[in-house]
Amino acid sequence: MHEALSDALLFHRLQFAFTITFHYLFPQLTMGLSLIIVFLKALHLKTNDEKYNLAAKFWAKIFAVNFVMGVVTGIPMEFQFGTNWSRFSELTGNVIGQTLAMEGMFSFFLESSFLGIFLFGEKIVGKKLHFLSAFLVFLGSWLSGLFIIATHSWMQNPVGFEILENGKFVLTEFSALFTNPWLIPSYLHNQMASLLTTSFVVAAVGAYYLLKKEHRNFGKLYVKMGVNFGLFASLMLAVPTGDWLAKQVAEHQPVTLAAMEGLFDSVEGAPIVLIGQPNMLHQTLDNKIEVPNVLSFLTYERWDAEIKGLNDFPKEDWPTSIPGLYYAYHMMVGLGTIFILIMVIGTFFLWQRKLYSRRWYMWILMFAFPFPYIANLTGWYTSELGRQPWLVYNLLRTNQGFSETVSAGNALFTLLGFIGLYILLGLLFLGLVGKIIYQGPDKINLNNAE
Repeated sequence: MHEALSDALLFHRLQFAFTITFHYLFPQLTMGLSLIIVFLKALHLKTNDEKYNLAAKFWAKIFAVNFVMGVVTGIPMEFQFGTNWSRFSELTGNVIGQTLAMEGMFSFFLESSFLGIFLFGEKIVGKKLHFLSAFLVFLGSWLSGLFIIATHSWMQNPVGFEILENGKFVLTEFSALFTNPWLIPSYLHNQMASLLTTSFVVAAVGAYYLLKKEHRNFGKLYVKMGVNFGLFASLMLAVPTGDWLAKQVAEHQPVTLAAMEGLFDSVEGAPIVLIGQPNMLHQTLDNKIEVPNVLSFLTYERWDAEIKGLNDFPKEDWPTSIPGLYYAYHMMVGLGTIFILIMVIGTFFLWQRKLYSRRWYMWILMFAFPFPYIANLTGWYTSELGRQPWLVYNLLRTNQGFSETVSAGNALFTLLGFIGLYILLGLLFLGLVGKIIYQGPDKINLNNAE
């Protein structure tokens, strides 16, 4: 590729990577929070305890701020399909346009419309309809995730299409988008990751209140909810959703699996590597700590199964950044293991009725909340870096999908603009959410109720 075009491709990729990274900080919390809010509203309906209603309203404020930020940062990504990736849009628009349009027309409008009713209409619609509005917000947010991941799954494992003589992809079977074997494990894994992020955020706010000795009633509720939902989500992320998704990678993208594990040569009874550094010059893993045969068993349920290494595949089909993919994957798995440990400890303390008195554990919960965000992002990086050098796996390469008429200078200029603007938006978001948390959830005398 011509050097100028190569530079342009690099900046197009960096711009999309930056904008989608920043954007995804928000949907992962809204999807999880929508479920938490429904749960709180259900408890309010069942018990008629105003504490649960006030807790739901408190998290609805944070949900609303988060939702607005997600919308604002999501719009530029839609435009980038036309400005930075016009060739990709031209070739695949007949397929991916279906699910992206459904996300906008159905799930977004469902979520945004009933969010207004939930935030401002409780006295008008009554308790039951107010609960229904919360449920419809939850439904809209989770449908949004489904449509987006259906698009992503088609790019990872294209199904139900044909390619015309002009190179355009045309959908031949609409239902194939939703019966794609890649979709369900990806969707469930993503939703559990979102719920985990929310669990840690909820628990962190509760721990903050308990450590500060304010809003103790709500602090205990948030910590308990965070630990319970967090244990469920962290375990589900490992088994079955993580295991199921890894098996899809092994079946449909074996070269990606080899790169994720830093495996250069095929091995029968392949080990799983806990720690190591890929050495691309010598095609080895340096300073590795491994457990024999485990990768073969986890992948094919046989201790002696063969796992193909990178050298069994053409180098032009290797993932573009093998070290980046390897480290992203291992960061995700390592953090996931730590999350399970944290939540198991919390559940044990809860069972012993000593959870709220363990101040050292409260400090851990309060400072742990950024790490699920990191794990979510490294999970997405694993998925995206694993698909490279393809936009549509094995069919359309990344260097065939960008806008050649948009120069490297233009892409860099807009990238710098996004960075400056998003820093300001991020500071505004932190200020608004911080103010909501500082003010606390209660407007009546529930602060120190036991």
